[in-house]
Amino acid sequence: MTSTVRPLDAATWDAFADLVERNNGIFGGCWCIGFHPRPEPGLGHREAKHQRVLAGTAHAALVLDADGQAQGWAQFGDPDELPGIKHRREYVKDAPPRPDWRITCVFVDRRHRGQGVARAAVEGALELIGQAGGGLVEAISEVTADREAQGRFLFSGTVELFEDLGFTRGRQVGKHAFVVSRVVDPA
Repeated sequence: MTSTVRPLDAATWDAFADLVERNNGIFGGCWCIGFHPRPEPGLGHREAKHQRVLAGTAHAALVLDADGQAQGWAQFGDPDELPGIKHRREYVKDAPPRPDWRITCVFVDRRHRGQGVARAAVEGALELIGQAGGGLVEAISEVTADREAQGRFLFSGTVELFEDLGFTRGRQVGKHAFVVSRVVDPA
């Protein structure tokens, strides 16, 4: 698939919203808001995400196909922007150094899985992180080697993908989940 990566912002919001709507709101309506601080009461996930994008407090690398239609993304941000993490209870027992950035959600449209969209999204996120000054980046991902992992557990990408992109596997925080990290140089 021929693709380009663009940051999620006001100019790409419609492509992002189309992708989410084509995929049932992502996990039934998450809109990739679950790792952000809780939205104000009464504000739906779609509107909360839109407000964050317009305010510059929601970041993602959006993968667009040759027709400009979004096929996937990798959400990233600093820990204040994305304080929610998987396996928090185990993570905080022996927390690693505070990262400058987190990659918390990697999503690919059902019709384009297995075509390198997740890789393009994570690579795009790393490039955007470098442009924003770089620093220590962490993710909490699932190991898939030697097992068939259910898709519902892979919303944060796979350990193998992150390792291919230069991340180091750290402490295990779930049955198949590990903290992975790497330093991204400023661009």
